[in-house]
Amino acid sequence: MYANVRGTKIYFDVEGMGLVPFNERMVEKRVCFVIHGGPGFDHTAWKPTISPLADYLQLVYVDHRGNGRSQRGPIESYTLDNNVDDLEALREYVGLEKVVLLGWSYGGMVAMTYATRYPDRVSHLIALTTSACHEEFSRRAKEIAEERADPEQLRHMPALWEARVESPQHMRDMYKDLTRLYTAWNKPGDPRLEEEGHLRATLNHEPLNYGFGTTLPGWDLRPELHKITAPTLVVAGRYDWITPPDQSEQIAERIPGARLEIFEYSGHFVLTEETNRFLCTVKSFLIETGAVPLEIVATAGKGSV
Repeated sequence: MYANVRGTKIYFDVEGMGLVPFNERMVEKRVCFVIHGGPGFDHTAWKPTISPLADYLQLVYVDHRGNGRSQRGPIESYTLDNNVDDLEALREYVGLEKVVLLGWSYGGMVAMTYATRYPDRVSHLIALTTSACHEEFSRRAKEIAEERADPEQLRHMPALWEARVESPQHMRDMYKDLTRLYTAWNKPGDPRLEEEGHLRATLNHEPLNYGFGTTLPGWDLRPELHKITAPTLVVAGRYDWITPPDQSEQIAERIPGARLEIFEYSGHFVLTEETNRFLCTVKSFLIETGAVPLEIVATAGKGSV
């Protein structure tokens, strides 16, 4: 589906019922905007791993402008500010008062920025393996890469950090080697790596280059994090190279009442490296903070989290 907002077309997909039958009445679920990382990737990395959460929330997967199936546009429009305001426009487009935000990596940066600017529109926030400061995470990532990356991975670093990715195919080839670095094990041929994920993603190198080359340098949300009022869960992977756990610690320290969970056997891909624990952690957080009506909990089907 597409939302025509702010002069562009934003692709979104919906999973799960919004209204659930419970005895003689219908009970409404909260809606969660699921925000992908990158930039330059799309929402498909979430699927089908987080589908069990659709028993508790109605999931709305979103592709940032210029990313995935959303409309391409001028490169200079691929900014974090536009990503944030596109989310606000989408919220209005679908007629929601408040949303749950689940943001991964760059998507977490977008989600946190949204929550500082529109605190009254966010019911709950989940920030997954992300950072609130470009200078901090890029400095730490470069240090960690020097320690952990193999020669094949190191040869891709200039293209990434200097915003010189040449095409979607170059991007796909680059991440074929880098994906292992994003995990806790970083071993060639590991069966836990899903090559299909990269093959089914719709990639665009332009938002990636513009993000690392223009949008993110100088970006520091840390002084604004205290403005977030929603119950917040911050998730980190112990072996995350690009947004290491100290970045999540800084976030949790600055958001009032935030809960920090560090996954000891994961890198950047907590979602797939410790899937069951991740889903259970999110579900528990949502239930304990009142995001899920008890009727919805009671009707969650077999095989749910």
